[in-house]
Order: sequence, then structure tokens, then C-alpha cells
Amino acid sequence: MRSPTPRQRIGIALATVALPALTATAWPLFVFLWGLLPEALPLGRILLGVTLIVALAVAAVLIRAEVRRRTSFRLWWLIIAAWAVAISAVAAMVLLIWLVLGLPGLDSPSELSPRAMDAIATRSFAVVAGLGGVALLVIHYRRQRTTEADAERAERAAARDVTKLFNERFTTAYTELGSEHAAVRLGAVHALAHLADDAPLEEEAQMVIDVLCAYLRMPSTPRPEELPKNASKARREEHRERELEFASLREVRHTIIRIIGNHLRADTRWRGKDYDFTGVVFDGGALHSIVFSGGEVSFTDARFCGDLVDLGDVEFSGGEVDFSRARFSSDYTNFYGARFSGSQVYFNDAEFTGDRVDFAAAGFFDGSVSFDRATFSGGEVSFPGAEFAGANVSFTDAKFTARHVYFSWAEFTDGEVDFAGAEFTAGEVDFDAEFKGGDVSFVRGRFGEGEDAVGACPTGLLEAVESGPGAVALPEVWRPSGNQEDQPTPSHQSKHVL
Repeated sequence: MRSPTPRQRIGIALATVALPALTATAWPLFVFLWGLLPEALPLGRILLGVTLIVALAVAAVLIRAEVRRRTSFRLWWLIIAAWAVAISAVAAMVLLIWLVLGLPGLDSPSELSPRAMDAIATRSFAVVAGLGGVALLVIHYRRQRTTEADAERAERAAARDVTKLFNERFTTAYTELGSEHAAVRLGAVHALAHLADDAPLEEEAQMVIDVLCAYLRMPSTPRPEELPKNASKARREEHRERELEFASLREVRHTIIRIIGNHLRADTRWRGKDYDFTGVVFDGGALHSIVFSGGEVSFTDARFCGDLVDLGDVEFSGGEVDFSRARFSSDYTNFYGARFSGSQVYFNDAEFTGDRVDFAAAGFFDGSVSFDRATFSGGEVSFPGAEFAGANVSFTDAKFTARHVYFSWAEFTDGEVDFAGAEFTAGEVDFDAEFKGGDVSFVRGRFGEGEDAVGACPTGLLEAVESGPGAVALPEVWRPSGNQEDQPTPSHQSKHVL
């Protein structure tokens, strides 16, 4: 015997609680109706009849359930059962009306008049018509059930066929992705991309994306080193084959990156999915103008190298994106026009070592962006025209050791920006920014040779602070003389803190 399902257990529990409560609530009504019954009424027989009717109904339901479990009901059995239910309902209503009217007696006429015969014939036709209507309803109901069952079976069969076709295509493409030939792998990559577009379920689309990301995470053969000029012919030929193999496999990786970028650039089902790029080497491909609108995206320990890393106009509008411990060593790392408006973005412990890191015109509008303990070294780090207008941005313990650090024309209008413990040891630090609101803190900032605020104040910082209404906390040695003792409390948000 099967144990009841969780839903059945809930129904049994509710019935166990509701039945006594309903009985207690309706008991006064039963007492009242009982008092209306005449004393001469044969209550025992009536109760016995009602009990038998209920027992027959329960037996019919149980028999129907058992027969239905073993085989489908024949149509005529359904019609007879429906007639029995209809007749029982009519009889119950007549009995109830008779009881309410006080059990009036029935006068049997000695002879039937033509009018009485006509009434009997009319009612007979009405009964036959009613039974016929019940039969038609049963037939229509049976037909509707059959149609719905056929449609449901067809739908399930179609879903099975779609799933089977998807699995066959996925298996074929997945197998070809491990081919020794780069051309076959390229075809498999495009086949998997189409599979993600056509997948019947979101889970299957995520599975395809996971496979593409896993391929990017696989260790790849590095570019072969340059040969000496006096290398033999055989060694040069071997070197050329290795270069061709490296270029071919790199093209496969770049194709995956381009496909992901193209799908995230458009409003497709690829948005909002999870992407695991942990440890992936990005030395090409196009990721500009993509949108991260949900899910979890990990660039942890990823390496961005080559001539250009283009993440310009990227939009972070939801989910979580993690660049922790990522290394940006390309000649030009471009975050120009990036928008941070709702995501949790982490650049913790990231290293920016290329010639130029550009966050110009970036917008930090919502969510949180963390550059904690990030290192900005190399040539130039620039945030010109960046807008800090609502997000919580943290540069806690970040190190700016590049030759040039520019925050010129940046606007601080809302949110919190924290440079606590940041080290500015660059040759030139320019903070000719506009502080219009929000909270900006340079407390415990380290400048010059590593001491707290040793060296010159960043260019334009004091002028910008004095001209704006924002709350800016500066190290003591940078505060103008005369304002060091009269320092407003942090609650004075409309004034700059000097």
C-alpha cells in the first residue's frame, strides 16, 4: 500500500481539523431543523434510507476509482452513474421540500382526467429530456476528457522529442569540442551557442554556457618562445607547427569570448546567467558594451593581457561580478563609460600593471564597487569625468603607484567614496574634481614616501573641496591653516571636512 503523498497528508490534516469545527458550528442549525420535523415522522426509516444512499454513493465512488485505476470506464457505465446521481438529487430535493411543507398527505384520485394524463405525459417527456440531457453532458464530458488527455500526451511526447533532440545535439557538439582539429572545435562552439539559444529550458541553456566557460578555464599551451637565429631547419619547422597550433586553439577561445560578448550585448536569454571565468586568460575577444544584469560572474584570478582589454561601456546592473585577484597587464585597459548601477562588483586585490588604465566617464550610480587592496601601477591611471552619484565605492588600502593618477573633472555628488588607507605614491596625483555631495574620506591616506599624508596635497584637491558642498575628510596636514581646530562633525553633510 502506498503511503500518502505530502499533499494528501496536508489534505487529511485539514479535513481532521475542519470537520469537527464545521460540526460544532452547524450543530445549532441541525437542532433547529430537527425541531421543525413533525413528531409522527418516521425518522428512523428516513435516517436509514439516507445512510443507505450515502453508503451506496461511497461504494460507487470507490468502485469507480478502482475500475478507473485498472481500466477506463465504459461510456454507458458513466451515463448510468450520472442518471443515478441526477435521480438521487431530484429525490433528495423533493424529500426536503416535502419535509419543509410539513409532510402533507397525498390524495390519490379515483380516476385520471385528460388534464391529469396530459400533465403526466408532459412530466414524462421532461424526465426523458432531462435524462437525455444528462447523457449528452456525460458524452461531452467524456469527449472533452479524451481530447484533453490526447493533447496532454501529445504535448509530453513533443517535449520528450525536443529533449531527446537537444541531448543528441549537445552530445555531438560536446564530443566535437574535444577534437584534435581546431576547425572541428570551432564548429562545435557555434553549435553549442545555437543550442543555448534553442534550449527548451533555462537550466539547459545554463548547462551549455557552463561548458563554454569550462573550455576557457582549461589550461592552454603557451605561445612558443622565439627561436635563435641559428636554429636548424627541422627545429624551425617544428616551431612553426607549434605556432600554428597555438594560433588555432587561441582562435577557438577568442570565438567563445566573442560569442558570449555578442549575446550579452543584445537582450537575449544569455543575460542573467552565471559565468565562471576563474583563472581564464583574456588575450583577445570583444567584451565591450556587454551587460551584466543578474546571476554570478566570476573573473577571479583571471588574466587580461595583450595590447588591449576593451571593457568600455560595460553595464553592471544586477547580480554579482567578481574581479578579485585579477591581473590587468595589457597595454591599455579600457573601462571608459562603464556603468555601475546595481551590481556588487569586486576588484579586491586586483593588479592593474599596464601602461594605461582608463575609467574615464565611468558612472557609479548604485550598488557597491570595491577596489580594496587593489594595486594601480604602471604608466597612467585615470578617472577623468567619472561620476560618483549613489554607489558605495571603496578604495580602502588601495595602492596608486603609477606615474600619473588622474581624478580630474570627476564628480562626487552622492553615495560614499572611501580612500581610507590608500597609498598615493605616484609621480603625479590630480584630484581637480567636483565635490557636490556624498561622503568622501581620505583619512589614513598615505602619500609621498608611505607616511600618512606625507608630500604635497594632490593637485586641485583643496580648491575642489572648498568650492563644493560635499563632505570630504582630509588628513590633518592638508587642511588649510585656521580650519584645523574648527572641524565640523560628520553630521554636517552640507560642509566639507577640512
